[in-house]
Amino acid sequence: MGPESVAMDSGEKRLLDLGYKQELRRTLSLISNFAFTSAIICPFSGITVLFTISLTYGGTISFTWGWLIVGFFTLCIGASMAEICSAYPTSGGLYFWSAQLAGLKWKPFAAWITGWFNVVGQWAGTCSAMFALAQVLQIIVLLSTGGANGGGYILSRNQIVGVHGGLLVSLGLLNSFPIQWLDYIGLFSVVWQLIGTAFLIVIIPAVAKERQSASFVWTSFNVVPELGLPSRPYVFLLGLLASHFALVGFDMSAHMTEETKRSDKNGAYGILSSLAIAIVVGYAYILALSFVMMDPAALLDPGNDAGGYAVAQLFYELFKSRYGSGTGGILCIGIVAVSIYVGGVAGVLSNSRMVFAFSRDGALPFSKLWHKVNRHDVPINAVWLSVVIAFIMVLPSLGSLVAFQAIVSIATVALYISYALPTLFRITAARRTFEPGPVTLGPRWVSLTIGWVAVVWVGIITVLFSLPVAYPVTKQTLNYTPVAVGGLFVLVVVSWVVYAHKWFQGPHSNLDSSSRPHDGGNSKLVYA
Repeated sequence: MGPESVAMDSGEKRLLDLGYKQELRRTLSLISNFAFTSAIICPFSGITVLFTISLTYGGTISFTWGWLIVGFFTLCIGASMAEICSAYPTSGGLYFWSAQLAGLKWKPFAAWITGWFNVVGQWAGTCSAMFALAQVLQIIVLLSTGGANGGGYILSRNQIVGVHGGLLVSLGLLNSFPIQWLDYIGLFSVVWQLIGTAFLIVIIPAVAKERQSASFVWTSFNVVPELGLPSRPYVFLLGLLASHFALVGFDMSAHMTEETKRSDKNGAYGILSSLAIAIVVGYAYILALSFVMMDPAALLDPGNDAGGYAVAQLFYELFKSRYGSGTGGILCIGIVAVSIYVGGVAGVLSNSRMVFAFSRDGALPFSKLWHKVNRHDVPINAVWLSVVIAFIMVLPSLGSLVAFQAIVSIATVALYISYALPTLFRITAARRTFEPGPVTLGPRWVSLTIGWVAVVWVGIITVLFSLPVAYPVTKQTLNYTPVAVGGLFVLVVVSWVVYAHKWFQGPHSNLDSSSRPHDGGNSKLVYA
Protein backbone atom coordinates (compact mmCIF):
# COMPACT_ATOMS: atom_id res chain seq x y z
CA MET A 1 0.00 0.00 0.00
CA GLY A 2 1.51 3.33 -1.09
CA PRO A 3 1.59 6.58 0.81
CA GLU A 4 -1.40 7.91 -1.13
CA SER A 5 -3.54 5.06 0.11
CA VAL A 6 -2.42 5.56 3.70
CA ALA A 7 -3.39 9.24 3.60
CA MET A 8 -6.74 8.58 1.89
CA ASP A 9 -9.85 9.40 3.91
CA SER A 10 -11.83 6.27 4.88
CA GLY A 11 -14.93 7.57 3.10
CA GLU A 12 -12.97 8.26 -0.10
CA LYS A 13 -11.36 4.84 0.16
CA ARG A 14 -14.77 3.21 0.46
CA LEU A 15 -16.04 5.26 -2.50
CA LEU A 16 -13.13 3.98 -4.57
CA ASP A 17 -13.93 0.42 -3.47
CA LEU A 18 -17.48 0.98 -4.72
CA GLY A 19 -16.17 1.96 -8.15
CA TYR A 20 -16.30 5.77 -8.10
CA LYS A 21 -13.56 8.34 -8.26
CA GLN A 22 -13.81 11.41 -6.04
CA GLU A 23 -15.41 14.25 -8.05
CA LEU A 24 -16.98 16.42 -5.34
CA ARG A 25 -14.97 18.26 -2.71
CA ARG A 26 -14.79 16.24 0.53
CA THR A 27 -14.64 18.93 3.22
CA LEU A 28 -17.71 18.46 5.45
CA SER A 29 -17.38 17.24 9.03
CA LEU A 30 -19.91 15.20 10.99
CA ILE A 31 -21.27 18.44 12.44
CA SER A 32 -21.72 19.89 8.95
CA ASN A 33 -23.44 16.75 7.68
CA PHE A 34 -25.70 16.79 10.74
CA ALA A 35 -26.35 20.52 10.25
CA PHE A 36 -27.65 20.17 6.69
CA THR A 37 -29.85 17.21 7.58
CA SER A 38 -31.23 19.01 10.62
CA ALA A 39 -31.97 22.02 8.42
CA ILE A 40 -34.22 19.91 6.20
CA ILE A 41 -35.99 18.11 9.05
CA CYS A 42 -36.22 21.26 11.22
CA PRO A 43 -38.96 20.06 13.58
CA PHE A 44 -40.14 23.40 14.92
CA SER A 45 -40.78 24.86 11.47
CA GLY A 46 -42.49 21.66 10.31
CA ILE A 47 -44.65 21.54 13.43
CA THR A 48 -45.57 25.21 13.02
CA VAL A 49 -46.63 24.72 9.41
CA LEU A 50 -48.51 21.48 10.10
CA PHE A 51 -50.14 22.24 13.46
CA THR A 52 -53.33 23.29 11.67
CA ILE A 53 -53.59 19.78 10.18
CA SER A 54 -52.93 18.19 13.56
CA LEU A 55 -55.60 20.29 15.26
CA THR A 56 -58.06 19.52 12.48
CA TYR A 57 -57.52 15.77 12.77
CA GLY A 58 -57.66 15.02 16.46
CA GLY A 59 -56.33 18.10 18.24
CA THR A 60 -53.40 18.11 20.63
CA ILE A 61 -53.58 14.34 21.13
CA SER A 62 -52.58 13.83 17.49
CA PHE A 63 -49.25 15.51 18.18
CA THR A 64 -48.58 14.71 21.86
CA TRP A 65 -49.09 10.97 21.38
CA GLY A 66 -48.81 10.82 17.61
CA TRP A 67 -45.35 12.41 17.63
CA LEU A 68 -44.04 9.69 19.96
CA ILE A 69 -45.53 6.91 17.84
CA VAL A 70 -44.24 8.36 14.60
CA GLY A 71 -40.88 9.18 16.19
CA PHE A 72 -40.34 5.57 17.23
CA PHE A 73 -41.09 4.11 13.82
CA THR A 74 -39.17 6.84 12.00
CA LEU A 75 -36.13 6.02 14.14
CA CYS A 76 -36.46 2.40 12.98
CA ILE A 77 -36.50 3.61 9.36
CA GLY A 78 -33.53 5.90 9.99
CA ALA A 79 -31.56 3.24 11.83
CA SER A 80 -31.94 0.78 8.97
CA MET A 81 -30.87 3.45 6.48
CA ALA A 82 -27.91 4.46 8.64
CA GLU A 83 -26.55 0.91 8.70
CA ILE A 84 -26.77 0.66 4.91
CA CYS A 85 -25.31 4.16 4.49
CA SER A 86 -22.25 3.10 6.48
CA ALA A 87 -21.67 0.26 4.01
CA TYR A 88 -22.36 2.30 0.86
CA PRO A 89 -21.49 6.00 1.43
CA THR A 90 -22.24 7.53 -2.01
CA SER A 91 -24.18 10.60 -3.18
CA GLY A 92 -26.53 8.23 -4.98
CA GLY A 93 -27.54 6.99 -1.57
CA LEU A 94 -30.74 5.05 -1.67
CA TYR A 95 -30.84 3.97 -5.32
CA PHE A 96 -27.21 2.78 -5.13
CA TRP A 97 -28.10 0.82 -1.98
CA SER A 98 -31.03 -0.85 -3.75
CA ALA A 99 -28.82 -1.83 -6.65
CA GLN A 100 -26.23 -3.43 -4.39
CA LEU A 101 -28.80 -5.23 -2.23
CA ALA A 102 -31.39 -6.45 -4.75
CA GLY A 103 -29.10 -8.97 -6.46
CA LEU A 104 -27.82 -9.17 -10.05
CA LYS A 105 -31.19 -9.97 -11.64
CA TRP A 106 -33.13 -7.11 -10.05
CA LYS A 107 -30.29 -4.61 -9.67
CA PRO A 108 -31.17 -2.30 -12.61
CA PHE A 109 -34.91 -2.13 -11.91
CA ALA A 110 -34.38 -1.73 -8.14
CA ALA A 111 -32.04 1.20 -8.77
CA TRP A 112 -34.41 2.72 -11.35
CA ILE A 113 -37.55 2.73 -9.21
CA THR A 114 -35.80 3.74 -5.98
CA GLY A 115 -33.91 6.54 -7.68
CA TRP A 116 -36.94 8.02 -9.42
CA PHE A 117 -39.12 7.89 -6.30
CA ASN A 118 -36.37 9.58 -4.33
CA VAL A 119 -35.49 12.31 -6.81
CA VAL A 120 -39.14 13.20 -7.58
CA GLY A 121 -39.96 13.13 -3.87
CA GLN A 122 -37.08 15.53 -3.21
CA TRP A 123 -38.20 17.92 -5.96
CA ALA A 124 -41.74 17.87 -4.55
CA GLY A 125 -40.35 18.42 -1.05
CA THR A 126 -38.46 21.54 -2.09
CA CYS A 127 -41.53 22.79 -3.94
CA SER A 128 -43.86 22.26 -0.95
CA ALA A 129 -41.37 23.73 1.55
CA MET A 130 -41.04 26.97 -0.41
CA PHE A 131 -44.80 27.11 -0.96
CA ALA A 132 -45.25 26.75 2.81
CA LEU A 133 -42.72 29.55 3.32
CA ALA A 134 -44.57 31.76 0.82
CA GLN A 135 -47.76 31.17 2.83
CA VAL A 136 -45.97 31.98 6.10
CA LEU A 137 -44.70 35.22 4.55
CA GLN A 138 -48.27 35.95 3.44
CA ILE A 139 -49.43 35.54 7.05
CA ILE A 140 -46.66 37.85 8.27
CA VAL A 141 -47.76 40.49 5.76
CA LEU A 142 -51.43 39.98 6.68
CA LEU A 143 -50.89 40.35 10.43
CA SER A 144 -48.40 43.20 10.01
CA THR A 145 -51.00 45.21 8.08
CA GLY A 146 -53.84 44.72 10.56
CA GLY A 147 -54.94 41.11 10.20
CA ALA A 148 -57.85 39.67 8.25
CA ASN A 149 -60.32 41.56 10.47
CA GLY A 150 -58.44 44.83 10.36
CA GLY A 151 -58.04 45.39 6.64
CA GLY A 152 -54.78 43.48 6.35
CA TYR A 153 -53.28 42.84 2.93
CA ILE A 154 -53.83 39.37 1.48
CA LEU A 155 -51.52 38.20 -1.28
CA SER A 156 -53.19 36.82 -4.39
CA ARG A 157 -52.47 33.32 -5.62
CA ASN A 158 -50.36 34.76 -8.45
CA GLN A 159 -48.33 36.78 -5.96
CA ILE A 160 -47.72 33.72 -3.78
CA VAL A 161 -46.43 31.79 -6.81
CA GLY A 162 -44.23 34.78 -7.66
CA VAL A 163 -42.80 34.81 -4.15
CA HIS A 164 -42.30 31.06 -4.41
CA GLY A 165 -40.32 31.53 -7.63
CA GLY A 166 -38.18 34.30 -6.13
CA LEU A 167 -37.36 32.12 -3.14
CA LEU A 168 -36.31 29.25 -5.39
CA VAL A 169 -34.03 31.49 -7.45
CA SER A 170 -32.31 32.66 -4.28
CA LEU A 171 -31.84 29.03 -3.21
CA GLY A 172 -30.26 28.28 -6.57
CA LEU A 173 -27.87 31.22 -6.25
CA LEU A 174 -26.76 30.15 -2.77
CA ASN A 175 -26.26 26.56 -3.91
CA SER A 176 -24.04 27.78 -6.73
CA PHE A 177 -21.39 28.72 -4.17
CA PRO A 178 -18.62 26.26 -3.20
CA ILE A 179 -19.58 23.70 -0.58
CA GLN A 180 -17.19 25.34 1.92
CA TRP A 181 -19.37 28.47 1.83
CA LEU A 182 -22.56 26.47 2.23
CA ASP A 183 -20.95 24.82 5.23
CA TYR A 184 -21.32 28.14 7.06
CA ILE A 185 -25.01 28.24 6.19
CA GLY A 186 -25.42 24.74 7.60
CA LEU A 187 -23.71 25.71 10.84
CA PHE A 188 -25.84 28.87 11.01
CA SER A 189 -28.90 26.66 10.61
CA VAL A 190 -27.98 24.54 13.62
CA VAL A 191 -27.39 27.60 15.80
CA TRP A 192 -30.58 29.26 14.56
CA GLN A 193 -32.67 26.15 15.19
CA LEU A 194 -31.27 25.52 18.66
CA ILE A 195 -31.61 29.14 19.78
CA GLY A 196 -34.90 29.68 17.94
CA THR A 197 -36.51 26.54 19.28
CA ALA A 198 -35.29 27.21 22.83
CA PHE A 199 -36.57 30.77 22.59
CA LEU A 200 -40.04 29.71 21.42
CA ILE A 201 -40.25 26.88 23.98
CA VAL A 202 -39.52 29.39 26.76
CA ILE A 203 -41.19 32.57 25.51
CA ILE A 204 -44.55 31.18 24.41
CA PRO A 205 -45.53 29.71 27.82
CA ALA A 206 -44.01 32.78 29.55
CA VAL A 207 -46.19 35.19 27.57
CA ALA A 208 -49.39 33.16 27.97
CA LYS A 209 -51.78 34.32 30.69
CA GLU A 210 -53.51 30.95 30.94
CA ARG A 211 -52.39 27.33 30.86
CA GLN A 212 -54.13 24.15 29.89
CA SER A 213 -54.17 21.14 32.19
CA ALA A 214 -52.07 18.05 31.55
CA SER A 215 -55.33 16.17 31.04
CA PHE A 216 -56.27 18.48 28.17
CA VAL A 217 -52.86 18.21 26.53
CA TRP A 218 -52.72 14.41 26.54
CA THR A 219 -56.38 13.40 26.32
CA SER A 220 -58.44 16.12 24.60
CA PHE A 221 -59.73 15.20 21.18
CA ASN A 222 -60.85 17.78 18.65
CA VAL A 223 -63.45 16.69 16.09
CA VAL A 224 -64.47 18.88 13.17
CA PRO A 225 -68.08 17.79 12.43
CA GLU A 226 -68.02 19.32 8.96
CA LEU A 227 -65.47 16.73 7.84
CA GLY A 228 -67.96 13.90 8.39
CA LEU A 229 -65.24 11.41 9.34
CA PRO A 230 -66.47 8.01 10.58
CA SER A 231 -64.66 7.52 13.91
CA ARG A 232 -62.14 8.95 16.34
CA PRO A 233 -59.51 6.26 15.69
CA TYR A 234 -59.78 7.09 11.98
CA VAL A 235 -59.31 10.79 12.72
CA PHE A 236 -56.32 10.05 14.96
CA LEU A 237 -54.64 7.99 12.24
CA LEU A 238 -55.05 10.86 9.78
CA GLY A 239 -53.51 13.16 12.39
CA LEU A 240 -50.31 11.08 12.39
CA LEU A 241 -49.52 12.28 8.89
CA ALA A 242 -48.54 15.76 10.11
CA SER A 243 -45.82 14.27 12.30
CA HIS A 244 -44.50 12.20 9.40
CA PHE A 245 -44.25 15.19 7.10
CA ALA A 246 -42.38 17.10 9.82
CA LEU A 247 -39.76 14.33 10.14
CA VAL A 248 -39.02 13.65 6.47
CA GLY A 249 -35.76 14.49 4.70
CA PHE A 250 -33.12 12.66 6.72
CA ASP A 251 -31.77 11.00 3.56
CA MET A 252 -29.87 14.29 3.19
CA SER A 253 -26.99 12.79 5.19
CA ALA A 254 -26.63 9.99 2.66
CA HIS A 255 -26.62 12.34 -0.34
CA MET A 256 -23.83 14.43 1.20
CA THR A 257 -21.52 11.50 1.95
CA GLU A 258 -19.20 12.13 -1.01
CA GLU A 259 -18.52 15.57 0.47
CA THR A 260 -18.25 14.37 4.08
CA LYS A 261 -15.04 13.28 5.78
CA ARG A 262 -15.03 9.68 7.07
CA SER A 263 -18.45 9.27 5.48
CA ASP A 264 -18.56 5.54 6.18
CA LYS A 265 -19.18 6.58 9.79
CA ASN A 266 -20.30 10.21 9.68
CA GLY A 267 -23.05 9.69 7.10
CA ALA A 268 -24.74 7.14 9.35
CA TYR A 269 -24.19 9.26 12.47
CA GLY A 270 -25.69 12.24 10.63
CA ILE A 271 -28.92 10.32 9.99
CA LEU A 272 -29.23 9.01 13.55
CA SER A 273 -28.25 12.19 15.40
CA SER A 274 -30.42 14.54 13.34
CA LEU A 275 -33.46 12.30 13.77
CA ALA A 276 -32.98 11.74 17.50
CA ILE A 277 -32.48 15.43 18.26
CA ALA A 278 -35.40 16.42 16.00
CA ILE A 279 -37.74 14.06 17.86
CA VAL A 280 -36.72 15.33 21.31
CA VAL A 281 -36.67 19.04 20.45
CA GLY A 282 -39.85 18.76 18.39
CA TYR A 283 -41.71 17.16 21.28
CA ALA A 284 -40.67 19.94 23.66
CA TYR A 285 -42.02 22.50 21.17
CA ILE A 286 -45.28 20.55 20.79
CA LEU A 287 -45.80 20.58 24.55
CA ALA A 288 -45.06 24.32 24.72
CA LEU A 289 -47.77 24.98 22.13
CA SER A 290 -50.28 22.51 23.57
CA PHE A 291 -50.18 23.88 27.12
CA VAL A 292 -51.12 27.41 26.00
CA MET A 293 -53.80 26.50 23.47
CA MET A 294 -57.10 27.44 25.11
CA ASP A 295 -59.55 27.17 22.18
CA PRO A 296 -58.51 24.99 19.20
CA ALA A 297 -61.72 25.77 17.31
CA ALA A 298 -60.99 29.51 17.43
CA LEU A 299 -57.47 28.95 16.13
CA LEU A 300 -58.85 27.00 13.18
CA ASP A 301 -61.55 29.54 12.40
CA PRO A 302 -60.86 30.95 8.90
CA GLY A 303 -62.41 34.21 10.13
CA ASN A 304 -59.65 34.93 12.66
CA ASP A 305 -56.90 37.49 12.09
CA ALA A 306 -54.48 34.89 10.68
CA GLY A 307 -57.10 33.44 8.34
CA GLY A 308 -57.19 30.09 10.17
CA TYR A 309 -53.42 29.58 10.31
CA ALA A 310 -53.43 28.05 13.79
CA VAL A 311 -49.94 28.68 15.22
CA ALA A 312 -49.71 32.18 13.74
CA GLN A 313 -53.05 33.05 15.34
CA LEU A 314 -51.89 31.54 18.65
CA PHE A 315 -48.67 33.60 18.69
CA TYR A 316 -50.52 36.74 17.68
CA GLU A 317 -53.22 36.30 20.35
CA LEU A 318 -50.75 35.54 23.14
CA PHE A 319 -48.72 38.71 22.61
CA LYS A 320 -51.75 40.86 21.92
CA SER A 321 -53.45 39.67 25.09
CA ARG A 322 -50.34 40.27 27.22
CA TYR A 323 -48.99 43.48 25.68
CA GLY A 324 -51.85 44.90 23.64
CA SER A 325 -49.93 44.30 20.41
CA GLY A 326 -49.32 41.17 18.37
CA THR A 327 -45.92 42.35 17.09
CA GLY A 328 -44.04 39.86 19.25
CA GLY A 329 -46.10 37.04 17.78
CA ILE A 330 -45.26 38.18 14.26
CA LEU A 331 -41.55 38.15 15.15
CA CYS A 332 -41.93 34.59 16.44
CA ILE A 333 -43.42 33.60 13.09
CA GLY A 334 -40.43 35.28 11.45
CA ILE A 335 -38.09 32.98 13.39
CA VAL A 336 -39.90 30.02 11.85
CA ALA A 337 -39.75 31.59 8.37
CA VAL A 338 -35.95 31.89 8.50
CA SER A 339 -35.70 28.28 9.58
CA ILE A 340 -37.88 27.09 6.68
CA TYR A 341 -35.73 29.08 4.26
CA VAL A 342 -32.45 27.60 5.50
CA GLY A 343 -34.08 24.17 5.22
CA GLY A 344 -34.82 25.05 1.60
CA VAL A 345 -31.12 25.74 1.01
CA ALA A 346 -30.33 22.27 2.32
CA GLY A 347 -33.19 20.82 0.27
CA VAL A 348 -31.80 22.09 -3.04
CA LEU A 349 -28.35 20.92 -1.94
CA SER A 350 -29.70 17.41 -1.40
CA ASN A 351 -31.72 17.53 -4.66
CA SER A 352 -28.70 18.51 -6.70
CA ARG A 353 -26.47 15.78 -5.24
CA MET A 354 -29.10 13.15 -5.95
CA VAL A 355 -29.48 14.46 -9.52
CA PHE A 356 -25.68 14.48 -9.88
CA ALA A 357 -25.37 10.87 -8.77
CA PHE A 358 -28.38 9.59 -10.72
CA SER A 359 -27.16 11.28 -13.91
CA ARG A 360 -23.65 9.92 -13.31
CA ASP A 361 -25.21 6.54 -14.01
CA GLY A 362 -27.17 7.84 -17.01
CA ALA A 363 -30.67 7.59 -15.50
CA LEU A 364 -31.87 11.11 -16.32
CA PRO A 365 -32.49 12.56 -19.78
CA PHE A 366 -29.44 14.61 -20.84
CA SER A 367 -27.46 13.01 -18.00
CA LYS A 368 -24.11 14.36 -19.22
CA LEU A 369 -25.42 17.88 -18.72
CA TRP A 370 -26.60 17.35 -15.12
CA HIS A 371 -23.48 15.44 -14.14
CA LYS A 372 -21.10 18.28 -14.93
CA VAL A 373 -19.31 20.06 -12.07
CA ASN A 374 -17.81 23.53 -12.25
CA ARG A 375 -14.34 24.66 -11.14
CA HIS A 376 -15.55 24.72 -7.53
CA ASP A 377 -16.65 21.07 -7.79
CA VAL A 378 -20.32 22.09 -7.62
CA PRO A 379 -22.81 20.23 -9.88
CA ILE A 380 -24.16 23.57 -11.02
CA ASN A 381 -26.51 22.30 -13.74
CA ALA A 382 -28.07 19.84 -11.30
CA VAL A 383 -28.69 22.72 -8.87
CA TRP A 384 -30.64 24.76 -11.42
CA LEU A 385 -32.51 21.74 -12.77
CA SER A 386 -33.80 21.15 -9.24
CA VAL A 387 -34.83 24.79 -8.92
CA VAL A 388 -36.68 24.81 -12.25
CA ILE A 389 -38.57 21.57 -11.60
CA ALA A 390 -39.57 22.71 -8.10
CA PHE A 391 -41.05 25.84 -9.68
CA ILE A 392 -42.86 23.90 -12.41
CA MET A 393 -44.45 21.76 -9.72
CA VAL A 394 -46.07 24.79 -8.05
CA LEU A 395 -47.79 25.99 -11.24
CA PRO A 396 -50.88 23.75 -10.83
CA SER A 397 -51.72 25.80 -7.71
CA LEU A 398 -52.66 28.68 -10.01
CA GLY A 399 -55.60 26.66 -11.27
CA SER A 400 -56.43 24.42 -8.34
CA LEU A 401 -55.02 23.96 -4.85
CA VAL A 402 -56.49 20.45 -4.94
CA ALA A 403 -54.27 19.60 -7.93
CA PHE A 404 -51.27 21.11 -6.17
CA GLN A 405 -51.95 19.08 -3.02
CA ALA A 406 -51.60 15.94 -5.13
CA ILE A 407 -48.08 17.00 -6.05
CA VAL A 408 -47.25 17.93 -2.46
CA SER A 409 -48.35 14.48 -1.27
CA ILE A 410 -45.53 12.97 -3.33
CA ALA A 411 -43.06 14.83 -1.12
CA THR A 412 -43.79 12.55 1.80
CA VAL A 413 -45.11 9.30 0.37
CA ALA A 414 -42.59 8.93 -2.46
CA LEU A 415 -39.69 9.73 -0.14
CA TYR A 416 -40.76 7.20 2.48
CA ILE A 417 -41.24 4.55 -0.21
CA SER A 418 -37.71 5.28 -1.46
CA TYR A 419 -36.50 4.93 2.15
CA ALA A 420 -38.18 1.54 2.51
CA LEU A 421 -37.07 -0.06 -0.78
CA PRO A 422 -33.35 -0.53 0.00
CA THR A 423 -34.27 -1.72 3.49
CA LEU A 424 -36.70 -4.22 1.94
CA PHE A 425 -33.93 -5.58 -0.30
CA ARG A 426 -31.57 -5.66 2.69
CA ILE A 427 -33.92 -7.88 4.75
CA THR A 428 -34.89 -10.16 1.84
CA ALA A 429 -32.47 -10.63 -1.06
CA ALA A 430 -29.40 -9.57 0.95
CA ARG A 431 -30.42 -10.85 4.38
CA ARG A 432 -27.49 -13.32 4.48
CA THR A 433 -24.97 -11.54 2.27
CA PHE A 434 -25.06 -7.91 3.43
CA GLU A 435 -21.72 -6.84 4.88
CA PRO A 436 -22.23 -3.85 7.22
CA GLY A 437 -19.80 -0.96 7.45
CA PRO A 438 -18.31 0.52 10.62
CA VAL A 439 -21.75 1.53 11.95
CA THR A 440 -24.00 -1.47 12.61
CA LEU A 441 -27.17 -2.29 14.52
CA GLY A 442 -25.49 -5.23 16.21
CA PRO A 443 -26.40 -8.90 15.65
CA ARG A 444 -27.99 -9.78 12.31
CA TRP A 445 -31.36 -10.61 13.89
CA VAL A 446 -31.57 -7.12 15.42
CA SER A 447 -30.91 -5.50 12.06
CA LEU A 448 -33.49 -7.71 10.33
CA THR A 449 -36.12 -7.07 13.00
CA ILE A 450 -35.70 -3.30 12.87
CA GLY A 451 -35.74 -3.49 9.07
CA TRP A 452 -39.02 -5.38 8.99
CA VAL A 453 -40.59 -2.92 11.43
CA ALA A 454 -39.48 -0.05 9.18
CA VAL A 455 -40.78 -1.62 5.96
CA VAL A 456 -44.14 -2.63 7.42
CA TRP A 457 -44.64 0.83 8.92
CA VAL A 458 -43.95 2.53 5.57
CA GLY A 459 -46.57 0.24 4.04
CA ILE A 460 -49.05 1.29 6.72
CA ILE A 461 -48.48 5.04 6.33
CA THR A 462 -48.68 4.74 2.54
CA VAL A 463 -52.22 3.44 3.04
CA LEU A 464 -52.96 6.14 5.65
CA PHE A 465 -51.83 8.89 3.31
CA SER A 466 -54.27 7.54 0.73
CA LEU A 467 -57.40 7.50 2.90
CA PRO A 468 -60.24 10.02 2.37
CA VAL A 469 -59.78 13.10 4.58
CA ALA A 470 -63.46 14.12 4.49
CA TYR A 471 -66.88 12.59 3.78
CA PRO A 472 -68.76 12.61 1.51
CA VAL A 473 -65.96 12.42 -1.03
CA THR A 474 -66.21 15.06 -3.76
CA LYS A 475 -63.75 16.41 -6.31
CA GLN A 476 -62.82 19.09 -3.76
CA THR A 477 -62.39 16.69 -0.82
CA LEU A 478 -60.92 13.72 -2.67
CA ASN A 479 -57.49 12.69 -1.40
CA TYR A 480 -55.41 12.70 -4.57
CA THR A 481 -52.39 11.05 -2.95
CA PRO A 482 -53.04 7.58 -4.44
CA VAL A 483 -53.60 9.21 -7.83
CA ALA A 484 -50.34 11.16 -7.65
CA VAL A 485 -48.18 8.40 -6.20
CA GLY A 486 -49.87 5.73 -8.30
CA GLY A 487 -49.33 7.89 -11.38
CA LEU A 488 -45.64 8.25 -10.53
CA PHE A 489 -45.37 4.48 -10.08
CA VAL A 490 -47.04 3.81 -13.45
CA LEU A 491 -44.78 6.31 -15.23
CA VAL A 492 -41.65 4.83 -13.69
CA VAL A 493 -42.63 1.23 -14.49
CA VAL A 494 -43.87 2.00 -18.01
CA SER A 495 -40.69 3.93 -18.82
CA TRP A 496 -38.71 0.95 -17.60
CA VAL A 497 -40.68 -1.58 -19.65
CA VAL A 498 -40.77 0.55 -22.80
CA TYR A 499 -37.17 1.68 -23.07
CA ALA A 500 -35.07 2.00 -19.88
CA HIS A 501 -34.55 -1.76 -19.46
CA LYS A 502 -32.70 -1.75 -22.78
CA TRP A 503 -29.86 0.43 -21.57
CA PHE A 504 -30.01 1.23 -17.85
CA GLN A 505 -27.84 -1.19 -15.89
CA GLY A 506 -27.93 0.57 -12.55
CA PRO A 507 -24.91 2.21 -10.89
CA HIS A 508 -21.71 1.67 -12.82
CA SER A 509 -18.13 2.58 -12.15
CA ASN A 510 -16.68 5.83 -13.49
CA LEU A 511 -13.16 4.42 -13.13
CA ASP A 512 -11.22 3.00 -16.05
CA SER A 513 -10.10 -0.59 -15.77
CA SER A 514 -6.56 0.37 -14.77
CA SER A 515 -7.69 2.47 -11.80
CA ARG A 516 -10.52 0.22 -10.65
CA PRO A 517 -9.71 -1.34 -7.26
CA HIS A 518 -9.58 -5.04 -6.71
CA ASP A 519 -12.34 -6.18 -4.40
CA GLY A 520 -10.71 -9.39 -3.31
CA GLY A 521 -13.48 -11.47 -4.83
CA ASN A 522 -16.24 -9.64 -2.97
CA SER A 523 -19.20 -10.43 -5.20
CA LYS A 524 -21.40 -7.90 -3.41
CA LEU A 525 -19.67 -5.01 -5.18
CA VAL A 526 -20.99 -5.38 -8.69
CA TYR A 527 -19.79 -3.13 -11.51
CA ALA A 528 -21.68 -2.78 -14.76
